[in-house]
Amino acid sequence: MNDKICVLGLGYVGLPLAAAFAEQYQVVGFDINQTRVDQLKQGQDVTGELSDDELANVAGRLQLTASIEDTADCNIYIITVPTPIDSANRPDLRPLVSASELVAQTLKRGDIVIYESTVYPGVTEEVCIPVVETNSGLVYNQDFYAGYSPERINPGDKQNTFKTIKKVTAGSTPEIAQRVDALYASVVTAGTHLASSIRVAEAAKVVENTQRDVNIALINELALIFNQMGIDTREVIEAAATKWNFIKLFPGLVGGHCIGVDPYYLTFKAEELGYKPNLILASRQINNGMGKYVAEQTIKKMIENDARIKGSRVLILGYAFKENCPDTRNTKVVDIIDELNQYGVRVDVFDPVVDQQELAKHDDFNVCGDPFAESSGYDAVVVAVAHQAFTQYTQADYQRMSATTPVVMDVKGIVEAPSWRL
Repeated sequence: MNDKICVLGLGYVGLPLAAAFAEQYQVVGFDINQTRVDQLKQGQDVTGELSDDELANVAGRLQLTASIEDTADCNIYIITVPTPIDSANRPDLRPLVSASELVAQTLKRGDIVIYESTVYPGVTEEVCIPVVETNSGLVYNQDFYAGYSPERINPGDKQNTFKTIKKVTAGSTPEIAQRVDALYASVVTAGTHLASSIRVAEAAKVVENTQRDVNIALINELALIFNQMGIDTREVIEAAATKWNFIKLFPGLVGGHCIGVDPYYLTFKAEELGYKPNLILASRQINNGMGKYVAEQTIKKMIENDARIKGSRVLILGYAFKENCPDTRNTKVVDIIDELNQYGVRVDVFDPVVDQQELAKHDDFNVCGDPFAESSGYDAVVVAVAHQAFTQYTQADYQRMSATTPVVMDVKGIVEAPSWRL
């Protein structure tokens, strides 16, 4: 293969992508975080997406660097930087703009810039490409070209990986679209789907996560209703799922970098065009309120157990946004913590998967090293994340954690006999 690929951004998305391409191509993996680059050079991926062996297997073909000058001989640049939102839930395109400026420094005639970051339709060609043109002096679709292939990485998932998830592709001209599609098809065993335009591919990605967000919001709202009725929502779902076309989802906290963020990209663009996306925004409101709801139910159960609220101790099991994954981006466990703090509760957090030094940076909770310590004596335990280790806990284990009769709040449906279940 004659193409030399540069992957910008070596996080949960970029690193697996770079490693997959490195099996067949010469690849330069670039990240602005020198510490991240140094860790990868030492064969350590703190995200857990690649094992030490997987990193070692591509070491000879994957050059890691924090210097953009090292990408000068690449002809394909794939940008996989984050696309967060700001405090007002508006798209924060600064990482994309910065990455586009960096690429422009070494871009040459004939090169292709491919974006994988999730955006609203139009961002690639209306925001990013003008930045590349301005900073490189090159003309779009004359001197250089663009592609879009939205990432579909599911952090922590060892079954559905970069190679085994079908890839949507698009290009800025028909010829470039075919070339981008062929590039991904050469490494993605699940195949590709060539979209008619970059805008269609952008829209497809943001719709994927928006649909899931809306569906989960429906289940979360049902859980709020059934809780008032004294009905177990999970039993209802199991019964309803016996119909072939029922979408089986369970209530819970909607965090992470995708589902809880991407819908705001679509709503931003819709409102900019004068349309109020009521259903999507209402779904976001419901899902964003679930952490507060869990905390309120915890307080109610503690009161029923005759616990003194102010100064009481609550243990939260799990801080990551999902099970068996160290990723804490946009975790909604923080909403439970914030609400409990409002009641004067002392909150401890135990998460054996998340980096302990990362947890120690927070000052709104205490880091628990051993939930079974004799001095634990918690007034309530909130099982917020379904880490594998937590699925093994028994009622006796919760008794050991508790000061009196265990108050166990089960957010994930993994506790055999909880005091309350979402």
